[in-house]
Amino acid sequence: QKLLLQNADVPVIMNTYFSQKVLLSEHSEAREKAYGLTKMLIRKNIISLAQTFRLDDLDDKLHQESSDNQVPCAPQTHNNGDPKQHPSALSTINDSLLEMVESQGAVGWRDVQVRVVIQRVYCLPAREGYRSHTDGSKPLCATPVVNSDPPNVRLCLLVQDAYGMFSEVQLQSLSSTDDIEQYCRRWEGKSCCLAGMKILQRTTRGRALGLFSLIDSLWPPVVPVKVPGQSQDSEMMTTNLPPPSFCYILTVQSGEIHVEVDEEEQISNLYQPPAVYGLKEILRNDGCNERCSFWAQVLYRRLQSKHSVPIDQREMLLFVTDSTLQNVVHGIPKVVAVSVTASCVLSMEIIEALSAGSRLVFFKDALWGNGRIICVERTVLLLQKPLLCSAADADLSELTGPVRLDELDSTTQANSICALRGTVVGVNESTAFSWPTCNRCGNGKLELCPQDRELLYCNQCSEVVTTPVLKMQLEVFLNCPSRSQSTVKVKVWHEITLFVLLTMLLFPQTYEVQSVLGKEVGLLNCYVHSVTSHPNCVVLEEIVLL
Repeated sequence: QKLLLQNADVPVIMNTYFSQKVLLSEHSEAREKAYGLTKMLIRKNIISLAQTFRLDDLDDKLHQESSDNQVPCAPQTHNNGDPKQHPSALSTINDSLLEMVESQGAVGWRDVQVRVVIQRVYCLPAREGYRSHTDGSKPLCATPVVNSDPPNVRLCLLVQDAYGMFSEVQLQSLSSTDDIEQYCRRWEGKSCCLAGMKILQRTTRGRALGLFSLIDSLWPPVVPVKVPGQSQDSEMMTTNLPPPSFCYILTVQSGEIHVEVDEEEQISNLYQPPAVYGLKEILRNDGCNERCSFWAQVLYRRLQSKHSVPIDQREMLLFVTDSTLQNVVHGIPKVVAVSVTASCVLSMEIIEALSAGSRLVFFKDALWGNGRIICVERTVLLLQKPLLCSAADADLSELTGPVRLDELDSTTQANSICALRGTVVGVNESTAFSWPTCNRCGNGKLELCPQDRELLYCNQCSEVVTTPVLKMQLEVFLNCPSRSQSTVKVKVWHEITLFVLLTMLLFPQTYEVQSVLGKEVGLLNCYVHSVTSHPNCVVLEEIVLL
């Protein structure tokens, strides 16, 4: 609709797609009197559009002055403090996010707060610079969203109001990603009051698939919610509710108390804890881009080898299993790959734990679809399972006994791990090579020492390497009964089963390859690099499980 504003010559186009016109008819007036409904739930504060869109010179001047005087600082969350500054001391308490947005506008909420339930707590990578909601060339609410100090991530809340509407609240940058676990335990499921918010962005399903996949996993609500436009005494609804089609991204205003979480309060009935399933049930689900939560043992991790991309921005593969997969006989793999994208924020506790060895990890709100499990933005990895989670009749018993891998066969795919047995039919001597590594840190890129060109120097340790460890690589061809029509090439390293076997056989005979031909090897744990049909070849690398 085109609006002509009074005392202004600038036309305004208003998008009414999400608007609903409510007209009080005689019938509705009579019904309201009969039921004694005197208070409508939605209260509108009339705000001049000229003021909202900065069409008034005075407003422009005031806005400029406030912008000049604004000092950015890291916003904080508070559980107590000066009563004058406490959110509960504010004049108006609301329970509708949409009403707050409509009545307060995009610039910021003043003297009001809204009560919501925290459904999820997670971290998002902070983007550099300013993200702003703009009208033409004027920034209405330019907002600093990063602290340039590491780890450069921002604590976020996914909240839901009494009407079922969601908003994502972006809070302060965290000094340590290890804090995320305690925030999840303390805040998820609790009610909180938001004050001093302003709109960073209004996003829709088509522009934020990741956010809405998480929202869809929490829809429909588990308890009846209020219906906009109806009185508080009207019957609430849980069925036939359309899923949300838009969501407001909120951020905090500097220098104010913004979020009050009542940690002593009981868990809200509106809260939906993550539904935990066994991996077998997840793999059998035909859904696409659905969120899933599971508890699994990490057996092996591998950085994707895109050398042009920095290590902290590379995708990582975690190979995991659980009791539901280990007990399967046919049809479902015993180990599944979980892809961890660079946008999934991992705590240092998780990274260090995976480096140290095999661990049980709780994957919360991972994305499942097209045969893949992916950890993306808003996925959280924890070493401890949340206190509140729904097991959904899943078999969550811990693994007992050794872990079994699927043997190499005609169904084996690239970027998977498998067990391999076969007979040595050849050794590629032309590709065999060796290199020295640091005996302290394992660095394989040693340099000549500037002071003594006969010694090696390690940049990572900043010390001379006097006793380097020699590493070697060989390529071995095997004949495998499970893939009798394929050429099976295995890349092996020293200190690994197959390499030790080969060196024991080769070195006493001074590299007589004939001495190892026909020898049987296996079972070997291998990572599958590639599987091709023309030529029919499988390229693997022997690995050591965590």
